[in-house]
Amino acid sequence: MLRKFTAALVAGMILAAGTALSPAQAASVPESKKPIKIALNEWTGQLISAYVYGDILARMGYTVEYVTAGAVPQYSALADGNLTVNPENWDNNTGDVYPKAIASGDLLLVGPLGLKATESWMYPVYMEEKCPGLPDWKALYKCAEAFATPETFPKGRVIDYPADWAARAAPLIEGTGLPFVAVPGGSEGAMVAELKSAVANKDPVLIMFWAPHWVFSEIDVHWVQFSPWQDGCDTDPALGPDPKKAGDCGPMQANVSKVAWKGMKTEWPAAFKLLQAYTIDNALQGKLMNEVDNKGRDVKEVVKEWVDANKAVWQPWVDAAMK
Repeated sequence: MLRKFTAALVAGMILAAGTALSPAQAASVPESKKPIKIALNEWTGQLISAYVYGDILARMGYTVEYVTAGAVPQYSALADGNLTVNPENWDNNTGDVYPKAIASGDLLLVGPLGLKATESWMYPVYMEEKCPGLPDWKALYKCAEAFATPETFPKGRVIDYPADWAARAAPLIEGTGLPFVAVPGGSEGAMVAELKSAVANKDPVLIMFWAPHWVFSEIDVHWVQFSPWQDGCDTDPALGPDPKKAGDCGPMQANVSKVAWKGMKTEWPAAFKLLQAYTIDNALQGKLMNEVDNKGRDVKEVVKEWVDANKAVWQPWVDAAMK
């Protein structure tokens, strides 16, 4: 009798949260009272991916905690179980920490999230008048001064990723010998603010950036076209445009995947299956990012609004999780 009462109570709580789970399904989750700890990497796209997944988990009855974690330090926490999952992991700025964690079996590569990523140096199109030859990267050798600031002159300045994301522009400068200085951005918000300010005043700006992102719907920008990345280019001079230099290929393009602590699939099997089914694409993430970054709305509010209105999208993920 007590077991039936408990199952009914859990089912009522989950139905009150707005999901369409049946009482029989509801009785099987959550499998553990322990919280599922979701990593937050502090750029808006990743926050959206994390909160969408976490919101659905909460509606299924799970206890969810969000933990701010650096893009590289998160891997030791995931390997140890101090973090449970990162639904949006970019694998190209992690050095050998991430592949070693996967190879050891301490970290599970769950599968692709659905995002198609692009990363490179980016500039407003008006800079092509000041630096003829762009978007070809070789043009930057001759027009570095067009991107200079008083602090970097005569070298140009490129805004790199924030320090805790791992530098991406600085190694490329070293490998190519481009006469530029990489200056770490303070945060995603600071990078976007500087980009928007420069565009408003037609000032020079060159920035390490990524897609998907909402800025592409607001600002006319082009990517610098570097020599395509080849595996081993960072160590083998024979690869890339200059046979005497290593590291002269363009940025390695990311695989955006879902990763989890190895114990997740036994501790919370339905939550793990939900993770396997969960997907998000560039168009959806860009739309939600625009609401947050451009319209100033709270990311949790934007995510909740989307989840409330799109049960037809995510209910099949829940159904797959409950099989």
